[in-house]
Amino acid sequence: MGPGAVGPGLRAELEAILMVVDEPVGEERLAGVLERSRAEVGAALRGLAAEYTAQGRGFDLRLVAGGWRFYSRETCAEAVDRFLLDGQQARLSQAALETLAVVAYRQPVSRSRVSAVRGVNCDGVMRTLVQRGLAEEAGSEPETGAILYRTTNYFLERMGLRGLDELPELAPFLPEVDDVEAESLEGTMIAEAVSAAAAQAADGSGEADRATPDR
Repeated sequence: MGPGAVGPGLRAELEAILMVVDEPVGEERLAGVLERSRAEVGAALRGLAAEYTAQGRGFDLRLVAGGWRFYSRETCAEAVDRFLLDGQQARLSQAALETLAVVAYRQPVSRSRVSAVRGVNCDGVMRTLVQRGLAEEAGSEPETGAILYRTTNYFLERMGLRGLDELPELAPFLPEVDDVEAESLEGTMIAEAVSAAAAQAADGSGEADRATPDR
């Protein structure tokens, strides 16, 4: 910052920091980062919280577990719930089903490996599966550091399976994954196997919707 330049101010700096945190931050830490006294920081935070409430903003600033963080205002909870649940009752797309199937059979598996099996980039689809609670992170690959993914208990519940050992066995002539063409064929066969498992679960329970994962 050049000579004579005016900084953003304590309140603006606090807002900027609190916008990017994923857990409550204590006044002492904020004071150290901003090189202000704890009393200054505490007063500024309380002033911001009171200001948001007076303005009827859709969020508020709360002191929780010894730290400060932004939260959606309770009066807006219904709108937030509608947004988070929107589309969750829709069935998975074919791309999502195939991606989920590859994860189920190859877990723990990286996104790049899933993309190789399917023959297309699956980053966006994988994010959807994680958001829907059907897949989750499972550590990282030692050689590359890539994040690994696995299916969740919710996946088993939606598929009507008691465990992964109940997934149907793949055909014994499944090709070795030596090239993209073979991996693409493998992805198709895996998807068909998972679809068969879903159909079998549906026949057994009489509730087809329970056996088909929701998007």
